[in-house]
This record gives sequence, structure tokens and C-alpha cells, in this order.
Amino acid sequence: MKTSQEISPAERTSIRYTSVSKPPRRGLRAVVLAIVILVIGSFTWSFGNALTAPNQQSESLKAVEWIRGHGGAQILRMAEDIWYTWHQPPKGGTPPKGAIIASSPTTSATNTTVAGPSHLAPPKNVMPFVANPLPGEGVWQPEGRTIGGLHGLYVTTMRPDSVHTSIVAGLAWMDPKLLSFTLFAGGVEPGGAPWPNMGPIKSSQAASLVAAFNSGFRMREARGGYYSNGRTAFPLINGQASFVIYSNGTANVVDWGRDQSMAPNVVSVRQNLSLIVDNSKVTSGVYSPNYQQWGATVGNSVLVWRSGVGVTANGAIVYAAGPGLSVASLASLLQRAGAVRAMELDINSAWVDYFFFNPTNGGLASPSNGSRLVYNMERPPQRYFEGTARDFIAVFARPYNK
Repeated sequence: MKTSQEISPAERTSIRYTSVSKPPRRGLRAVVLAIVILVIGSFTWSFGNALTAPNQQSESLKAVEWIRGHGGAQILRMAEDIWYTWHQPPKGGTPPKGAIIASSPTTSATNTTVAGPSHLAPPKNVMPFVANPLPGEGVWQPEGRTIGGLHGLYVTTMRPDSVHTSIVAGLAWMDPKLLSFTLFAGGVEPGGAPWPNMGPIKSSQAASLVAAFNSGFRMREARGGYYSNGRTAFPLINGQASFVIYSNGTANVVDWGRDQSMAPNVVSVRQNLSLIVDNSKVTSGVYSPNYQQWGATVGNSVLVWRSGVGVTANGAIVYAAGPGLSVASLASLLQRAGAVRAMELDINSAWVDYFFFNPTNGGLASPSNGSRLVYNMERPPQRYFEGTARDFIAVFARPYNK
């Protein structure tokens, strides 16, 4: 072995270069391993929390929502487009027995024969899209608890077009003079809990509950804002379709910035995409395949479960939903129900629902006395009585004393 004196200058340079440039392998491996563990642990924690979130969604639905919220929206959109393109509703045929709400002896003239609180005239029946309508198709039926002997809610079912005649859509007409509207936050949307009104519906609120229905897309895809009770979760955007609730409990559907701007009497604003009906006409935008206009979801022409809400010339709020709908056919449903302005709400079977409640003797609304607007809506009436990830709209009877 050479002593330090016996090592030549060239050898010293080689040794020094080798010792400096050679990386500490064990230390590098430890850093890489730590990074891998951190990434896997973070994924496991995030994905695990999503799957165990306290709401009634299935694990598969929770997984899809997690992927959508973590950069996978484009992949899911492509997968949904392919799936729905391959599983379009059949042409022709007739609906299953009982799918069309049958007419009852109680007609829409009820509210014209009972003295009570101020109210709108009952809606006129909706002209069916098919040449030979089934009994009850497009005929409004009163539902829900009464207010001073009057009904604030009427519902009907009908085929949404003359081609796919085996599918059924539903319509709900709500009188804002007898009913009031409240925007409820969900456990995930819009985030930033707590909010003054959050799901689930409480027993004290169930004492006047008449109906509840889904809100819009997840805020990341809604291309709009969320405001409620003096607080902004997402900034409101001019030109976007907006469901507005006022301090007196009435509601409206507007083009934000044109028809309505922020004012002291505005309590809640939920925006979602652009208007699909405006000035009583179906807007040209419903035919645009531009995903920037319709959000990170399936396109406008793919036939899927869709929902929407509109306002009539006299201020009534109308809701529409059903399977096998394009944006255009949804808009046509709302237009035919009398909407002068309307907007699309959420889509896909997991998120589209409208429930109305018929408690006996003015009791509490509950899942046991709840009904789906359309017979084959996926979610059950207990959805909003349990934890729910999405925000929603609840409809209540106004107090009335003779």
C-alpha cells in the first residue's frame, strides 16, 4: 500500500475526482423511496377518503368523482361519449305500464275553485310531442301538501320527442306565491362548509317540505359561480345562466349581468353554463358541440339523462328531466312547458332527480311519502335526507294563516 508521499499528483487528482463525483447511492435510494412512499400515501389517503365519504353514493360513483376531480375529466368525458353513443335509447316502442302519470279525478282546475292565499292560475296542459298521446300525457296533476287548500305543485309526464317513444320525461310546475325556494350546499359542492343551509334536510325543515331537486354540474365544470347568504364560493360570471333566489323566497332564471345583477334582495345564485331557452325560444347554442360552452361533460347531442329549470312569463318555476335527452330536446321540453328562460342543470342518471312529498295530515315529508318525478330515476327519495355530495334546491310551502 502506498503512503501519501508515494502517491503521484496525477493519482491524487483521480482519487479526488472519483470521491467527489460518485453519488452516495444509499442516500439517493432513501430519498427516492421516501418520495415514492409520499406519493403512494397521498394517493391512498385522498382516494380512501373519497371512497369513505359520508354520503350515499356507491363506491364506483365516488371513484369516478375522484378521478374527475383529479385531472381525469377529459378521459371520463371521452369514455362517457363512447358509452352513451353505444347505448342510445331505442327508436319507437311504448313506455312501460304506469310510466305516464295517469289523470286523476282532481284536475288542474282545483286552484280556481278554492278561496285561499294569493296564487298563480294553474298551468295549462302541455301539448305532447307524439301524434297519439297516451292517457295523462302532458296533463298536469296536483301533488304535494296544500297551502290553504291550494296546490303549489303540479307534475306531468310525457314522451320528449316523436322518435324515442318508449322513454318518458317529467315536468314539474311550481307556484312561487305558494312555495319558496332554498339553495342547499352539499358535503363537497361548493365546498367551504359550513353554510347556513346544508344537506341533509332536517326534521324541522321537513315540516313544510314539498319537493327537492338537483342543482347544476360540479363547480369545476359549471363554468359559473356560486353565491349564497352573503358569501361567494366561486365568482359569479356575467352572461352565464343563473338560478337566483330572492329574500322573499321567490326564484328566477336569468342571464347574469343582463337580467339580474347583485342586489340586497339576492340571497343565492347558482350558475351553470349558458341559457338554453331565452325570450321563449330555444337558443342556437344548444346545437354547438363546443365543450367549452357545455362544460367538461358529454356533448350537447348525446342522449343521456338531463335536467333543467326555467321560469315562465308569470313567474312560475318549471323543472324538466328525463333519459335520452339532448340539450335541444331538454330545451324544447322546458319551452313547451311555458319557460321564457331556462338553463340546463346536472346530467347523468346518478345526479338527475326530482322528488315530491305527500305527507298525511300535514305531517313531515319523509322518504316513505316521497315519489320520483319520473318512474326510473336512479336515486331514491331519501337522497336529500342523508349526506349528499352535491348542492340541491329544496321547495317549501309558505306559511298561511286564515
